[in-house]
Amino acid sequence: MTDRLNIHKLTTETRNPQTASIHQADTMEILQFINQEDFKVAEAVQQVLPDIQTAVEFAHESLQRNGRLIYAGAGTSGRLGVLDAVECPPTYSVSPETVIGLMAGGADAFLRASEGIEDSEEAGADDIKSIGLTENDTVIAIAASGRTPYAAGVLKYAKTIGAKTVALTCNKHSLIGRYADHSIEVIVGPEVITGSTRMKAATAHKMILNMISTAVMIKSGKVYENLMVDVHVSNEKLKERAIGIIQTITGAPYDTAKETLEAADLHVKTAIVMLKTNSDENHAAALLKEAGGFIDKAIEHHHSM
Repeated sequence: MTDRLNIHKLTTETRNPQTASIHQADTMEILQFINQEDFKVAEAVQQVLPDIQTAVEFAHESLQRNGRLIYAGAGTSGRLGVLDAVECPPTYSVSPETVIGLMAGGADAFLRASEGIEDSEEAGADDIKSIGLTENDTVIAIAASGRTPYAAGVLKYAKTIGAKTVALTCNKHSLIGRYADHSIEVIVGPEVITGSTRMKAATAHKMILNMISTAVMIKSGKVYENLMVDVHVSNEKLKERAIGIIQTITGAPYDTAKETLEAADLHVKTAIVMLKTNSDENHAAALLKEAGGFIDKAIEHHHSM
């Protein structure tokens, strides 16, 4: 990786001529500069939807094989992966081990920048080894520059294990892309502030990670229509949300939805199937298990019995 320091050649490090006068702008003009550049992010993401699709298929297949989706990165990239991973258990009731975020420097680096560790391929390899990586897993290494040694170390080791690998970057022909089965290179152009990849690059990567994890969960039966039917009911707000979801899908009055949710041990999908099939918790749970967790298939199976 001897050419990794030629960062001035990277799109993410070039100067943006549109914002060269931002230091002289008033507050509203500064905000307009940033907003105008942010408009370009969604369009850039749209251009790489086929590449995102491949990553989703990799990850979905991994979960079907009892594998995991693993994000890894340094600095902002690492934080984005951790953020997406930690939101999956409460939103979709998956185990914290299903979607994992690895960050150079560990948990402490999330709150306090520890950027030096990103220069170590060995640290990346060690971190991915430490979670017992298997061939059933999918690993997505995130690096706006596409050259971060930590991310390269993660991918190189993952390839030796046989895990599916994806490089997520904001530069064409990325270095880490050489070590991955597939690359997502979302080109958002020069940043508002030269090299500040926590802005457009990070926004694009946040959007893409949201797409990947959400699409995988939908394909795994954790969404019905457009409702979070596998939400983990862990507080009063989420209980009220769950009751509302049950009401929306079944048309049941509030008290009935609440009582059924409680009878289903706060498992939203079970409560929905109970009401849709007029059955008890055990029968509804068995239907869901037979249907692989898909509500519509569980209901269809009940009516075909």
